[in-house]
Amino acid sequence: MHRLRATTEELARTHPALSPEAARHLKVVRPKDGEAVELFDGCGATRVFTYDARAKELAAAAPVRTFPPRPARVTLFACVTKGARWDWTIEKATELGVARIVPVLSERTIVRIDDTAERTAKRARWQKIAEEAARQSDAVWLPEIAAPVTFAAALAQVKETTCFVGALTEPKSPPLLTAVERSLADAARTDLALFVGPEGDFTPAELAALVAAAVPTSFGDTVLRAETAAIYGLTVLTAALDAAHTKGERS
Repeated sequence: MHRLRATTEELARTHPALSPEAARHLKVVRPKDGEAVELFDGCGATRVFTYDARAKELAAAAPVRTFPPRPARVTLFACVTKGARWDWTIEKATELGVARIVPVLSERTIVRIDDTAERTAKRARWQKIAEEAARQSDAVWLPEIAAPVTFAAALAQVKETTCFVGALTEPKSPPLLTAVERSLADAARTDLALFVGPEGDFTPAELAALVAAAVPTSFGDTVLRAETAAIYGLTVLTAALDAAHTKGERS
C-alpha cells in the first residue's frame, strides 16, 4: 500500500488536500482507480483512503486509527558525522522507533555548522529524511529532531536521562545489554538514551564528563564506526525495552 505524510487536520477530512511533496509522490507512483493509499501524520494517527482516478483525489475509506507511542522513549545523542553516514543514521534510527535525535557538535566533530540559518536548513533536511524513512517502514510516529547543540549543551540534557555510552574504563565496563537490563530492573524509569561520539572519538575531558553523567558500557571487542555504534546501541536498547514491556504485560 502506498503511504504518504499528511497533517492531522487533513487526515480527518473525507477528501484531504495533500502537500505539494506528497502530491508529487502520488503522481509518480500512479495509483490505479480504487487503489488504497494510507496517510499518516507522524503523531500516531493513520487513515486509509482510496484513489479516485477521475477526480484525481483521495476519498476516505476507513476511520482514523490512532496508535499510542512506544511504552518507553529512546533518545539518541549523536555527534554529527559526514554526509551520507549521518543521513543513514537518521534513517535507521527512525526505523528503530527512536523518539528523539539530538545532533551534537563536539570538539572533534568534523562537520561544522556555524550559523543559525545553516542549522535551521540542515534540521529541515534531516526531518525530511526521517519522514521518508517512516513512510517506507510503516512507522506511525516520527522522531523529534532537535537543532544541533554543543557538547556542553547535550551533556546538560544527558543528566536528565538514563543514558549509556560506550567507554573504555577500569574496571572494564559491562556489556551494553547487561547495563540496560540492570537499569530497567533497578529503576521505574524506562526512558533511555544513547550517546555516540564523532569519527575522531571524544576528547579525554569529554569522555570523563560523560562517564560521570552517563552509564559507561562496552560495545564489544571491535572498534565500531560512529554510525555503526549508533545503530548497534539503539538496537540493544529497543530490544531490551520491548522484552521488558512484554514481560510486564505477562506478569
